[in-house]
Amino acid sequence: MTRMVRAAALVGVLALAVSGCGGVGGDGDEGGGTATEGTLSTMGFGLSDEIATTRVDAFKRDNPGVDLKITEGAFDEQQFLSAVASGNPPDLVYMDRKLIGTYAKRGSIQPLTDCVDKQDIDMGQYRPAAKEQVTLDGTVYGVPEFSSVRVIYLNEALLRQKGLTVDDVDLANWAGLPALNARLATVSGGRLSRIGIDPKIPEFLPMWAKANGVDMLSADGTKANLADPKVVEALTTGVRLIQDQAGWGKFKSFRDTFDFFGAQNPLAKNQIVAWPMEEWFLNQAAKNTPKAELVVKPFVDRQGRPVTLSSGLAWVVPKGAKNPDAACAFMKKVTATDTWVAAAKARADARKAAGQPFTGVYTGNVAADKRIFDELYQPIGNKRFDDAVATIRSVQDAAFAMPASPAGAEFDKAWTDAVNRVLSGQAQPAEALARAQQEATAALDKASK
Repeated sequence: MTRMVRAAALVGVLALAVSGCGGVGGDGDEGGGTATEGTLSTMGFGLSDEIATTRVDAFKRDNPGVDLKITEGAFDEQQFLSAVASGNPPDLVYMDRKLIGTYAKRGSIQPLTDCVDKQDIDMGQYRPAAKEQVTLDGTVYGVPEFSSVRVIYLNEALLRQKGLTVDDVDLANWAGLPALNARLATVSGGRLSRIGIDPKIPEFLPMWAKANGVDMLSADGTKANLADPKVVEALTTGVRLIQDQAGWGKFKSFRDTFDFFGAQNPLAKNQIVAWPMEEWFLNQAAKNTPKAELVVKPFVDRQGRPVTLSSGLAWVVPKGAKNPDAACAFMKKVTATDTWVAAAKARADARKAAGQPFTGVYTGNVAADKRIFDELYQPIGNKRFDDAVATIRSVQDAAFAMPASPAGAEFDKAWTDAVNRVLSGQAQPAEALARAQQEATAALDKASK
């Protein structure tokens, strides 16, 4: 029965055609409400903190006639597809940017051309990597929110125990990584008790591939490049780092015990020496382990140049939304520069009241970030964390994102499955990626027709 429901929902979504090239906000839109009246419903969003509540309050203040109904909880693909197929979707959906190309091609979300024009949304204010992920075939389908980037975190205390400095962790020197990893990791009797270098794969394989000079997907999102020898080399490098640390099963089991959000995080417990991770961990570390000997460096390519993978979520309007005009007004308001600055101020004030440091807010809006760091951010006084903030800000301009693709979900599944087959010992990197190339190509060709 579940399979039948899913199939019916998918067929319904695939059958939908995007109504006109203008999309949201154009003449003849479905539904009745306007930006100043009616009900506005959301999916995939929650009022989890002052960043969210401040921005939502700003929209409510400007649009008192709109009855905003926020359904708390993460984005649920099956629920979303079923709602669109039934003709009763929410007006706004908050989803991962990497999904937007797929849903745009299927016709389950609307183009925002008219929305951008009518609301005078400045798409130039958003970070290029974020904007590219919400744009398919030159048409905008989403409005970006946060911008998350990856950097390398280092436990300098553990490096010093091994007679090393942070400069000895040279991610540009792939040939030297296995020896460095062996020196840093603690493996005894087949048991891993400290990770040396975590390559963070499958998740960050696109960043390792980019560091090796290759994109896994073409800029237009239609051609897979998974079997490229440089992608194979990137995967081989990452897999070896894990295999040398008791193998994938024990490595993953140990890493899964980490609590990155608490005072007993892996930095405090000396459970890991070097690892790439999103910038949000800096805030957690500054709050929970301010005395830790943390150093943050850019992830680099093989020439030593900074490179980082950007990701984040965005707002989209489903096909059949009843109040697209209000949805458009909401997207503009919650991602506007002034609104972001107000939200960041609320965060800074809350941190100050709690006696905790404020390490900034990193959005998809370039102008907002500039004002946040010019007007609100103050150095903590801890050089480690102040330098880390500077590093994170510097790599934002080096960020790339996986392009919007008409088969983005299928492409992601193809290469992620390939990495998992290699990690579990079921295939070698070249073999697994060759199969992934075939699977991804078939999906992309089908979606592009």
